[in-house]
Amino acid sequence: MLNYIKKKLMKFSSIFKDENTINEKNVVGFASFAIMALFATADIITGFSGKDLPVQEFIYNSFVIITLGCFGIDGITKIFKTKKEE
Repeated sequence: MLNYIKKKLMKFSSIFKDENTINEKNVVGFASFAIMALFATADIITGFSGKDLPVQEFIYNSFVIITLGCFGIDGITKIFKTKKEE
């Protein structure tokens, strides 16, 4: 069991190495999008139950900016990639 946990932690730490196949911008963008989706789901559920879900608007807007920023930067780097980088 301990070796299994250690192996999973080592795989997780490989995300932060320079030589990996995972695009970190996509990971951050997806995590931010997932938080926004959870917020929207919780807001709909509390709305149906007749309660208000008080969340500061600037917090939600921050996640929107992070999501758009991550996916936008990644999209631009794919568009303007030079032949040398491929």
